Amino acid sequence: MDLQEKIHHLIIDYNASLLDALTLMDKNNCKLLIVFEDKHFKSLISIGDIQRSLLKNNDFNKPLNQFLRKNINVGNTNQPKEEILELMLNFSAELMPILDEDKNLVDVYFWKDVFKKKFSGQKIEGNIPVVIMAGGKGERLKPITNLIPKPLVPVGKKAFVEIIMDTFKAHGINNFHMSVNHKAELIKQYFEDKPEYSISYYNEDKPLGTAGSLHLMKESINSTFFISNCDILIDQDYSEILRYHQENGNDLTAVAAVKTYSIPYGTMEVEKDGLLKELKEKPTTTYYVNAGLYILEPHLLAEIPTDEFYHITHLMEKIKDRGGKVGVFPVSEGSWMDIGEINQYESTKERFSSRF
Repeated sequence: MDLQEKIHHLIIDYNASLLDALTLMDKNNCKLLIVFEDKHFKSLISIGDIQRSLLKNNDFNKPLNQFLRKNINVGNTNQPKEEILELMLNFSAELMPILDEDKNLVDVYFWKDVFKKKFSGQKIEGNIPVVIMAGGKGERLKPITNLIPKPLVPVGKKAFVEIIMDTFKAHGINNFHMSVNHKAELIKQYFEDKPEYSISYYNEDKPLGTAGSLHLMKESINSTFFISNCDILIDQDYSEILRYHQENGNDLTAVAAVKTYSIPYGTMEVEKDGLLKELKEKPTTTYYVNAGLYILEPHLLAEIPTDEFYHITHLMEKIKDRGGKVGVFPVSEGSWMDIGEINQYESTKERFSSRF
């Protein structure tokens, strides 16, 4: 396979937008693109570069050439292969460009080819707690959930909640706190013969919303912690989310998927008296969609009402009202997998098989 055939799907133009880069990453299930200006290698842009750019200026249409790093990790033709692979390991590089003496791109080493496993990102130190909200009835997943609880709905060869936990384990975390209610005994039975997972269970006597059961964990959790819905999976380096949360001193950080909607028609903006103000041809609008993954500081547990129905959005509003900090960390639409509804379940099964 020649170089062009090897990398053609990862090449993006120097003048493309950040949204173009996100779209291409989703299309090719990757998190790193190779930037060319005309026919010459220019740099790399990663999902982390795009996320940092969006967090600073929140403009999806900015050209990515404004956000390229000045220094990137590359190999060169004079280096032994073992030295280049060590560099990839040290920097957790999804791919490594190999340049000649004239800075021309002559080869690319891919993590998946060299190390024969999926690139999962940096390890997180400290085995911090992960709360999994697994108490819902899964009404929108019927008839599947007539038989099994939503957390145990299969994707591939495993229950979805097990896949969520494996994602955290890949980051070095195995400290799970699971809030259960509907068909709780089936969930506990499923994990009885899986000692590789460290799980503490908290039984809701009644449905308590997406955050109400946190009051049960006030005595158990005393450090920064993740919360995940049991029906979503984020294909993202979780250490990046944690770093953003800590560096910005957030009380709560919510992960949001960047979702773009296109209108397949020309639109008209009309002003007073029905006069045409502006024409737009097939416009697109981009939103941040709550993806169901969060990081919280432990002091927030004291703000959860006892034994009351309470959503995490209520907590966000409460934090904002008292002047606290709620951060929003963007991920691409393609990296957000959701099985909350039947149609989403079917599309997630397809996407999961291609990404994992």
